[in-house]
Amino acid sequence: MKKKKNNILTLGQFKEKHYGKRGTRKREQLEEGYESFKIGALIHDARIKKGLTQEELAKRVGTTKSYISKIENNIKEVRLSTLQKIVHLGLGGELELSIKF
Repeated sequence: MKKKKNNILTLGQFKEKHYGKRGTRKREQLEEGYESFKIGALIHDARIKKGLTQEELAKRVGTTKSYISKIENNIKEVRLSTLQKIVHLGLGGELELSIKF
């Protein structure tokens, strides 16, 4: 793990220092949590770009403002079927998933 000047660590270096290398239990739990957060942040950003409130998005999808808020704030995990509704019905977009090795 090589440090940059002024003892500043990159994000990857910070995660390795405090959570261990990829493949360790603690690090994988961190990465899994990040993926959930990322989905909420993506939904939030897309909703804002579309000019929708949480309530408007919820109505389009057939759910509540509270549920959309919980997804965006990483309080509640979103099911794949609900994510598809949010993207297709609520945002008028397409959902793309990938698996990387």
